[in-house]
Amino acid sequence: MTTTVEVLNSRTTMAQQQMPSSQKALMLELKSLQEEPVEGFRITLVEESDLYNWEVAIFGPPNTLYEGGYFKAHIKFPIDYPYSPPTFRFLTKMWHPNIYENGDVCISILHPPVDDPQSGEPTSERWNPTQNVRTILLSVISLLNEPNTFSPANVDASVMFRKWRDSRGKDEEYAEIIRKQVASTKADADRDGVKVPTTLAEYCIQTRVPSHDSSSDLLYDDLYEDDMEEEEDEDEDPDAGGASETGGDGVDCYDEEEDSGNEES
Repeated sequence: MTTTVEVLNSRTTMAQQQMPSSQKALMLELKSLQEEPVEGFRITLVEESDLYNWEVAIFGPPNTLYEGGYFKAHIKFPIDYPYSPPTFRFLTKMWHPNIYENGDVCISILHPPVDDPQSGEPTSERWNPTQNVRTILLSVISLLNEPNTFSPANVDASVMFRKWRDSRGKDEEYAEIIRKQVASTKADADRDGVKVPTTLAEYCIQTRVPSHDSSSDLLYDDLYEDDMEEEEDEDEDPDAGGASETGGDGVDCYDEEEDSGNEES
């Protein structure tokens, strides 16, 4: 006679076998980003039950044209992630050389790793399975300030950006449009109850594990409990030296001395 426990164990095993590996990968990535966020970003799921659709809020980096901005976007993952790249689409209206009118971001890291000589992009710069959401976010924030004007998605924005850059800010048309867009995002931030960082100190984040939030239990079930325990054991390895990737103070900050895009690159 089959017991209730045996039935439950059987169903759990079947669910584990049927669940795509991409869900496991996304679950672990989301956990990592919650524990060690990327500065300037806030990530949530569009729906708690759907790991393939993420909502991203981007804070404009201090000392740039985008300072004080609150830009919302969606990341949509394919079923065969990480072997195929996700799509990244801004929901906030963006005037940028590498963002299409519909909000889609045109960036090499999000392009499939196919040989396409006409694109001018080396395969090595395109997507590969070693990339992840963290590298995408860093690429997007870099792209905002350092557009690629060689193969623009928005030709008019590209021409305008080059005029602004080459004139060292004397031609202010591009800058004025960005400032207006930044100002227009204040309503979204207020509606979402978000305080947008405007200083370097506010923009910096502590890369420490946050206090436990019971709502996150909805994301992690027993199917992956062993994997997460293994990951925590690795983090607590005494041989690792106890320092985070971002330095001994555990703070990952935007580099104030980096090229902010206000001068010719």
